[in-house]
Order: sequence, then structure tokens, then C-alpha cells
Amino acid sequence: MEGILLQTYTIALPVVLTSFFGYIVWLLKQQKKDRDANSRGTMLMLRAKLIEYHRDWTERGYVTKHGLENFLEMYEAYHELGGNGMVTHLLEEVEDLQIKG
Repeated sequence: MEGILLQTYTIALPVVLTSFFGYIVWLLKQQKKDRDANSRGTMLMLRAKLIEYHRDWTERGYVTKHGLENFLEMYEAYHELGGNGMVTHLLEEVEDLQIKG
């Protein structure tokens, strides 16, 4: 009787462990996919806001000190998320604006 239990255990354990680890790998891939989608969405929203700020401030002709600080922090986050150099040009133009208040 113990021999049958040992054989069953020896056969079943690898199958159960393989299934469990396969599920863990699948779950981790799904989580990475979700994180990547969230990061991309955040990056796109940052880009849209940076473009909006740039447009408003260049039309107005100046930027506030706090606005510039916010722009710089958003720019840094945008690049950390993998944003491209298009926004770098916008940053250069914003930095050339007169700073008021």
C-alpha cells in the first residue's frame, strides 16, 4: 500500500508543480502586460499635457516659475517611461520663454 502511495506521489508531484509554475509564469506575463499598458497610457497623457502647456505658454509669451517646475517634472517622468525626443524640442522652447511670477 505504501508503495502505491509513493508511486502516486512521485508521479503526481511533478505534474502538480509544473502546472502551478506554469500558472505563475502566465500570471506574471499578464501583470507585465498590464503594467506596460498603464505605462504607455501614462506616457501618452503626459505628452498630451506637455504639448498643451507648450502651446498655451508660447501663445501667452511667458511661463510661471511653478509652471516651469511642473513641466520639468512631467518631462522627466515622460522620458523615464520611454518617451521620445519630440518633447525635448518643446522643453527647449519653454525654457526660452520669459519667467513671470
